[in-house]
Amino acid sequence: MPKKPEEWLEAVSPAPKPRGIFKLFLGYAPGVGKTYSMLSEAIRRKSRGEDVVIGIVETHGRRGVLELSCQLEAVKRKELDYKGTMFEEMDVDAILERKPEVALVDELAHTNIPGSKHRKRYEDVQELLAAKIDVISTLNIQHIESLAPTVRAITGVTVRETVPDWVPLSASETVMVDLTPEALHNRMKRGDVYSHEKVEQSLKNFFRRGNLIALRELALRQVAEQVDRSLESYMDAKDIRQNWGVRERIAVCISGSPSGQYLTARAARMARRMDAELYVVHVERELASRSENPRILEANLRFAENLGAQVVKLKGPSVADSIAEFVRARHITQVIFGRAPIRDWRKYLYLSAVHRFLRDSPPVDVHIVTQEPDDIS
Repeated sequence: MPKKPEEWLEAVSPAPKPRGIFKLFLGYAPGVGKTYSMLSEAIRRKSRGEDVVIGIVETHGRRGVLELSCQLEAVKRKELDYKGTMFEEMDVDAILERKPEVALVDELAHTNIPGSKHRKRYEDVQELLAAKIDVISTLNIQHIESLAPTVRAITGVTVRETVPDWVPLSASETVMVDLTPEALHNRMKRGDVYSHEKVEQSLKNFFRRGNLIALRELALRQVAEQVDRSLESYMDAKDIRQNWGVRERIAVCISGSPSGQYLTARAARMARRMDAELYVVHVERELASRSENPRILEANLRFAENLGAQVVKLKGPSVADSIAEFVRARHITQVIFGRAPIRDWRKYLYLSAVHRFLRDSPPVDVHIVTQEPDDIS
């Protein structure tokens, strides 16, 4: 039977999205411009015809933020009495009733006043996303739960409000709002961030130049990791087998012999020079004729962890096959093998294994590091 017109329309119509799209503006310190950037995007979207509302935006008295927020519709906040004092929080139910296409939710790590619908603002965001409302939000790097201890060690400041790591990782898009520490200092001195009476004290404490440099690096690494995951997901989804090599990843193959620590140290120096990820890989052969020294192997793996390497234990019929598969799966760009200056029949076994790896692995740089004769494994 021929299809009816409405059936054809249904067939070509895009499928409804299961959840709203979550976009996050990430910064390394207050004042870099996250909220301003969020509002600027919202105004552009409004000019294109999208239905955008402010769920909540904290202006902190900043004139530029206030001027932009006045150009957008804001959903009325909910008033809550807590211990005799009135507070205002974002009204999630009012936004759901309003049903906008996009809602702006500032300061993702905020803890709501007792009596609110949810304890944390990121939980409010999850409800909006579940209702198929797109959400644009802001977050500073120090509020990511796993990074809070590092921030405390750097700045001496204990971060009270945090979000679980999965929250920023769930963002469909993350935008790093960047500003050099010098530019942020100038912005503060002009009074664009805090009132003039607070500026001098802030510059001597949390906003010291060294603190800002370290926080900025943390934020840049966070975004780089998310971009890296997105690329890997894309390559897996598209079944892209070759290594694009956009980031250096070094794998060094070690065994339960004393040479393992020497090889790892060489690889660690290479990784530091190139700012590369380092993997230390041990392959347990299923049909190995002799067992390795487990005590030395364990010491080698602990040494690798102490140097910041990611230790990977594999099991397979041969070292060559296992390493080739690992290189393909993790998009490794450089591999390091150890070689002793042997002259007997073992030399041919070694050369055969290397040839087999080169035959089966994707394109990768291979380094052969010579070891002492006593280090043969």
